[in-house]
Amino acid sequence: MRVQMIHSLRLFAGASLVLALAACGSDEAARESAPLPKLDTFTVAVGDAQAGRSWDGVVEAVREAVLSAQTSGRVTAVDVDVNDRVVAGQTLLRLSVVEQQAGVDAARAQLRAAEASAVEAERNYQRFASLVKDNYVSRAQLDQARAGRDAANAARDAARAQLASAGQGAEYTMVRAPYAGIIAARNVEPGEAVGPGQALLTVYAPDDLRIEVRVPQSDAEAIRVQPGARVIFDGGASIDARQVVVYPSADPLSHSVAVRVLLPPMQTPVAPGTTARVVFPIHGSDKLLRIPEAAIVRRGELTGAYVLKDGTLTLRQLRLGASTGETVEALAGLRPGDVVASDPEAALQALIRQRETSGAGHG
Repeated sequence: MRVQMIHSLRLFAGASLVLALAACGSDEAARESAPLPKLDTFTVAVGDAQAGRSWDGVVEAVREAVLSAQTSGRVTAVDVDVNDRVVAGQTLLRLSVVEQQAGVDAARAQLRAAEASAVEAERNYQRFASLVKDNYVSRAQLDQARAGRDAANAARDAARAQLASAGQGAEYTMVRAPYAGIIAARNVEPGEAVGPGQALLTVYAPDDLRIEVRVPQSDAEAIRVQPGARVIFDGGASIDARQVVVYPSADPLSHSVAVRVLLPPMQTPVAPGTTARVVFPIHGSDKLLRIPEAAIVRRGELTGAYVLKDGTLTLRQLRLGASTGETVEALAGLRPGDVVASDPEAALQALIRQRETSGAGHG
């Protein structure tokens, strides 16, 4: 990192030296220097570009589910892969059902036995109830028969619950999509043994995305008063978002406020984890100087632009502010009326050719 920084500083210093040589020298040398090739330029003006302040954020899914195993088993089939679209309720993955099915069969047999016992206990109670009237059996014997009936009924109900539980365990061997979405991750392959809690697949809803950024406390109120944002993705694609939620409290350490931007449905949805720049139309930025990002020269942590004045190019160091992705605030280093080269690489090459031509002429 240190070597890279030193190299960047040398590049910046080298370009500055070339420009300094172009701007210096005797008046006679200046008069004899070759003219600069024609360059594309623009004139700096107040409010040249779209107003706004921007912060970087990461796209996240509002609905994203990690589907985990709820029972033990071996993966027998995985019917989907990453990027596949699925519908709600679709079977995505299957586990072996041998153990679970054995549990279901055992629970079903226990239920049949419990139901038979309950029927017999009911008959026994009814028989004692009819005999107690004629004093053929005692009241205590009737109470005992009633208790036996109640116990048999309770055992039957417990067997029913056990069967339902076993059936649910068998159902857990089929992993289904909780909602329509896209498969974001696949963590297992057929043949692998899995246990409860192990992550199997991840699915998210592509039409329900958001971005959360943290803004200075001083900007939060302006965003709250004027909600709305433009979201710019890598590659230049952008979309306007109207649903903006400003959190009511600020972080006590950073004094920043979280702002959540809900993305509208897009023809080509972006994936969660994608970085994006969120531009809020605040702060009366029309009074700021803004220049195209393409005109900026970046050498490590140093930034500048080629300024043309009286036929001479100068690499002027700038202090930049918020960027929209296409334009950036020039907080210091430029004034309205300055003429700036649109293409810094072309400007540097033109300057080099000018020096070479001037050197050949003097030779």
